[in-house]
Amino acid sequence: MDVYQDEKIELAARRIFIVSLISGGLAGTLVDIALFPIDTLKTRLQSERGFLQSGGFRQLYKGLSPVILGSAPTAALFFVTYESLKMLLEHRVPKEYSPLVHMGAASFSEVASCLIRVPVEVVKQRKQALLPDHRHFSIRLLYRGYWSTVLRDMPFSLIQFPIWEYFKQVWGEYAQRAIYPYEGALCGAAAGSIAAAITTPLDVAKTRIMLSCKSVEKSSELTVWEVLSSIHRINGIRGLFSGIVPRVTWISIGGFIFFGVYEKSKALLS
Repeated sequence: MDVYQDEKIELAARRIFIVSLISGGLAGTLVDIALFPIDTLKTRLQSERGFLQSGGFRQLYKGLSPVILGSAPTAALFFVTYESLKMLLEHRVPKEYSPLVHMGAASFSEVASCLIRVPVEVVKQRKQALLPDHRHFSIRLLYRGYWSTVLRDMPFSLIQFPIWEYFKQVWGEYAQRAIYPYEGALCGAAAGSIAAAITTPLDVAKTRIMLSCKSVEKSSELTVWEVLSSIHRINGIRGLFSGIVPRVTWISIGGFIFFGVYEKSKALLS
């Protein structure tokens, strides 16, 4: 019986791995390519050089190539980690603590996916802001802003994923059936817009660090707190929330597409 149970768990884990890998990669790539111009506008609004000097409304697809290469593996790594941890923990933790499971799984997933996301973001955002290209992107430059990205994405996921799971649960209980993919997508869009608005200051700090003209050797001086303090001192609260409209728009629309594609492809593959 134990051997049979172990085989079932192993098969379930393998299925979750493959489904999450394909669904996450497909969803992430579709969103990043479809909404890339909005992301470019957000980056330029948050740039220290100013919107117009960073390109304004010109060349909105500048920096798309690293995104095409990096979106699928980044999203796939996130969801493989998230779904695997959820599967391992949900059967061992009482149901009333499910939000903590979702928060913990999302946090670990962000740390893992940032190993791919950060180098992609550095190259992408420097191109979006029309900064001079580096002939050789060193490891230190490529991972400039790693911890600021983790510090932005962990709170984002800590807010978004428990809300997403909660909205799906409430919707399912109200409808008294399993929710449809488009309903899961609406829940994802709502949860994402809430998380995006709250974490905008952290996104601004991350963007400033990645676009900084300081040498790599001095980049350790660029802490999130120092950047946020500087922005607040010069531009006030408005500066901390620069780019909030395109960020919330991007994540709301992107969340609907992302979670819709993810849920639908998961259902088809399962």
